[in-house]
Amino acid sequence: MSVSDPVADMLTKIRNAGMAGHEKVDIPTSRLKLEIVKILKTEGYIKNFKKAANQEGANVIRVFLKYDDNTAPIIHGIEKVSKPGRRVYMGYKSMPRVLNGYGTLIVSTSQGVTTGKKAAEKKVGGEVICTVW
Repeated sequence: MSVSDPVADMLTKIRNAGMAGHEKVDIPTSRLKLEIVKILKTEGYIKNFKKAANQEGANVIRVFLKYDDNTAPIIHGIEKVSKPGRRVYMGYKSMPRVLNGYGTLIVSTSQGVTTGKKAAEKKVGGEVICTVW
């Protein structure tokens, strides 16, 4: 099965695993996905992640999900912004705030994948990958 948008597939897997209360979820690996997962970790949306191999021996990123005291997932929402049919690019001056600053915007810039806040500080724009809150 080939996936036309692997990043959207990854976000859906994380969202579904969180809603189902799973401890971890395996995602097929890629450099872009690894960068996105690193941002989710530094921003405090997931406990941890590691590179691993699944039962078939394929390389995966194992994402350990984070829950609050009431066992509700920390990630309330995670949405893909730029899609294969409609890419969304923004300059650093027009970076939107997610939930008035409570959420995180993940952007692919010429200087790598970063948050919208850091991209604006570095004065670089890029492709808006997704929003997390």
